[in-house]
Amino acid sequence: MTTLGQQLLRRKPTTPPAANEAHLKRSIGLFSLTMIGVGGTLGTGIFFILSEAVPAAGPAVIFSFVIGGIVAGLTALCYAEMAGAVPVAGSTYSYAYATLGEATAMGVGACLLLEYGVSTAAVAVGWSQYVNLLLQNLFGWEIPVQWAQAPEEGGIINVPAVIVIVLCSLLLIRGASESTTVNSIMVVIKICVVLFFCAVAFTGWNADHFHNFAPAGLSGVIGGTGIIFFSFVGLDAVSTAGEEAKNPKRNLPLAIIFALLIIITLYVLTSVSALGAQAPAKFKGQDAGLAVILQNILHSTWPGTIIAIGAIISIFSVTLVCLYGQTRILFAMSRDGMIPAVFERVNPRTMTPVRNTVIVMIVTSILAAVIPINFLAEMTSIGTLVAFLVVSIGVIILRVREPNLERGFKLPFGWVIPILSICGCIAIITQLQAVTIWVFLIWTFVFLVFYFFYGRKRSVLQTGHIVGEQVDVPFTSNVRQPGDDL
Repeated sequence: MTTLGQQLLRRKPTTPPAANEAHLKRSIGLFSLTMIGVGGTLGTGIFFILSEAVPAAGPAVIFSFVIGGIVAGLTALCYAEMAGAVPVAGSTYSYAYATLGEATAMGVGACLLLEYGVSTAAVAVGWSQYVNLLLQNLFGWEIPVQWAQAPEEGGIINVPAVIVIVLCSLLLIRGASESTTVNSIMVVIKICVVLFFCAVAFTGWNADHFHNFAPAGLSGVIGGTGIIFFSFVGLDAVSTAGEEAKNPKRNLPLAIIFALLIIITLYVLTSVSALGAQAPAKFKGQDAGLAVILQNILHSTWPGTIIAIGAIISIFSVTLVCLYGQTRILFAMSRDGMIPAVFERVNPRTMTPVRNTVIVMIVTSILAAVIPINFLAEMTSIGTLVAFLVVSIGVIILRVREPNLERGFKLPFGWVIPILSICGCIAIITQLQAVTIWVFLIWTFVFLVFYFFYGRKRSVLQTGHIVGEQVDVPFTSNVRQPGDDL
């Protein structure tokens, strides 16, 4: 019989699941993987988070994005190595399970529920802002405040936020390949919209807006980074597709690196042009900020309408990616026996976890309906930062423990990049609000208590029994199996 210490530290092998385990269909290529990364990031930090970050950092929010990009970039490289070495569903959870042990993996699972579940709610709230602006510009009418904002903001329930989550969930239920195709189309559209914004915003450039560049000093810049950091969650989303990616050891690292380069360039370009076009004081509390900036420059509603349409498409794709990531992480945890089996049941026709998706849809809809965006953003950031921290530590441990493990990508400069990533994540976490850190610690503690009484005893590594092959209806001989299209 294993001791408690052995249970807490037991690790899963760094190999894909066996043929008799529940599994997903490999149908996602390099381009779609890259678009998952871009789709999960571009939109959140650009279309609405500036109204929260600029008041904290002033014009120096540009450096907030740069710092966030550097930390995310260092971590993305760590993800690239880890994804190439451990190409399975579950992202950071699976990486922690393979390197740091079962108890740590369960704690990381708690982080990922914040990173994806709360992020889904946060971006859905931002979506509702642009829906209202579009309705106002096109029809002279908007959804009443009581049905478009959280109670703390003067409303009753945020109906548009719930609608976008339901729509994305229905699309995910249809299948991963269909979802990623739609996502790729939306990502291309929103890149064009962001470039359109930058082109117009630069025509309203005013250098005076950059006076008093960092009113709150370095602490304000780092605080701004903490607020916007959840906008880099899409890099992690690429690795959640490890079990559905074609040629994962090659394509996962490449997709993460390509997505990183695209989003950092667009984030910095957009924040510079936005601040050049509008005084920092006007950002505070501003809904649908980018659209309003263009309307003020050209004194017409049509540019704002284009941005609003782009934002609606953009944030829809972010919501889609966040929901996708959340369901795949829960799938991996359920397959390991750490949470109830309902989360790993796969529909034999679509090869997607349908019941899992419905449960996530309900929970995130409730969060989006009643919680304001600023609190959601910080909670997502701390979950993302801790997940990034674990991956960076995991890279070091895996190199020591399994130096000869096949890796699709290996970091240069030895341990330098993981160590820098660890330091950057810790520095940003220390600048978050105390209430955010305390809520995070309490949530993680509750999750670990659940593990102690449930997951520890039902873990596949404890029972020796594979939970897999859970399906909603029995398989038949003509069911398409993973890998049939490779």
